[in-house]
This record gives sequence, C-alpha cells and structure tokens, in this order.
Amino acid sequence: MRTIIQNNKGPKGTTETQISSLVDKRTHSNAENHKCFKEKISKNAEQRKKNKNKTTYFDQRSKYTATIRREKTKSWKEYCNLTTKANPWNAVYRLAAGKKKTNTQITTLRKPDSLLTKDTKETLRLMLEYFTPEDNVLEDNNYHKQVTDITNRPINTPDDCEFTREEIRRVIEGMDNKKAPGEDGITAEIHKQTFKIFPKSITALYNGCLKNGFFLGIWKKAKIILIMKPDTHNSQDVTKYRPINLLNIGGKILEKALINRINHHIHSTEYLKRNQ
Repeated sequence: MRTIIQNNKGPKGTTETQISSLVDKRTHSNAENHKCFKEKISKNAEQRKKNKNKTTYFDQRSKYTATIRREKTKSWKEYCNLTTKANPWNAVYRLAAGKKKTNTQITTLRKPDSLLTKDTKETLRLMLEYFTPEDNVLEDNNYHKQVTDITNRPINTPDDCEFTREEIRRVIEGMDNKKAPGEDGITAEIHKQTFKIFPKSITALYNGCLKNGFFLGIWKKAKIILIMKPDTHNSQDVTKYRPINLLNIGGKILEKALINRINHHIHSTEYLKRNQ
C-alpha cells in the first residue's frame, strides 16, 4: 500500500512525497515570514515609543527652559524696582558699579559665662577679646620670657648698610595691586605712583626706620574684616567668624625690605644648609 501511494502521481506528474515536501517548505516559509513580520512590528512599535519619549522629553525641556527664563525675568524686574525715582543710586547702580557686596551680619553671641551679649557694642568687645587678646606679661611661658629678654638686650652689632633707592623700588614694584589696603586706605598702586614722584624722600623714610630700629605705630594697626563661616548663621559661638587683618602697605614694604636683607645674609654666609 505504501509503495502504491508513494508511486501515485498527481495530475501534473508530481508524487505525494514531492507535494508533501513543497507543503512543508511553504509552511516553513510562511512561518519565517510571520516571524519577520512580528519582529518588524515589534521594532516599529519600539521606534514609535522612542520617538514619543523623545518628543515628550523635548517638550518638557522646552517648558522647563521657558519657566526658568520667565522666573529670571520676573526676579530681575523685582530687583530693578528696588531703585525708586527718589533714590536712583540704589541696588542696580551698586550692581553695575561693582559695589554690591554681602555684608557680614553681627549677631548675638554667647559669652564665656554662658550669658548672651546684649548689644552690638558688647558683641564687638567679645570678638576683640577673643581674636586679639592683650599681651599679658604674667601669662608668658618660659619661651616667651626668653624672647622678651633677648629683645630688650642692647644691640652691639654694627649698623646695617642703608637701603638703596633700587632696593626700595623693587620692593614697592613687587607689591600686588589687587591686595586690599589697611586702615589708611593707601593701595599698592598709590605707593608705586608716589615713589616715582618722591623716590629720595621715601627711601630716606625707610632708612630712618632701619637706623633707629623704629616701626611706625600706624603700621601696627590693622583693619579687621569678619567673615562668617559657612552654615554657622544660627550659631551663637564667637568662632563662627573668621577674622582677616588688613595691614597698611607702608609697613609691608619695610618688612619685605628687611626680609630681603636677612635672606641675602643667610644665603651669602651659608648660614643655612642647602637642604633647608
């Protein structure tokens, strides 16, 4: 029977085995096509989803950017309204002139006895006592006493050579123009211009200090700027502030000239080892 069936031929001379083979091939081909079609649909759906997400992202970003721009404009208008017709030199003027600064607020502080300061004057007094304590001789340790004793001894060494005009000029020219001045308000640039006009007088001034071992009292005074440390606004401890002392540049010039002399002496006499 199997032989008869296998040898049966179709209308066009095709055997059943051949027909079965063709059907299998077409079925497999249709399955492959269906699989490719499904994958294509899946890819198209994924691409549409990506495009949709991309469109949503750009729409949201556009709205976010517009909101920021709108709020900036609103904030700037409010800031500009701080300047009134009666006072045209207010916030906007200070900003344009570079004079807009954030001032440190002096707040109530806790004293060593755990009580709070009552007013600004008492707060400032507490700061001075903490940051610039008085030099009490009774509190000196042995090292401080030795230094004081050496300082008070008569000096029998020969006088140093006077400063030359070139020495003072190099020191003054080396001063940074961006450094803040001290209490007298005289900047490094003013010192440079003044030296160009009065080089002889200024050199004589520093030579007088060198000869007499004298340091002007005004050069010992400092302008104290208080800077509040980050995240300490609510603190009542005096250590919330960091003081910066601004010294007069005239004193810095004398100090620098003396340091240059000392360094020259140390290196020329090989007082220090090469590794120091």
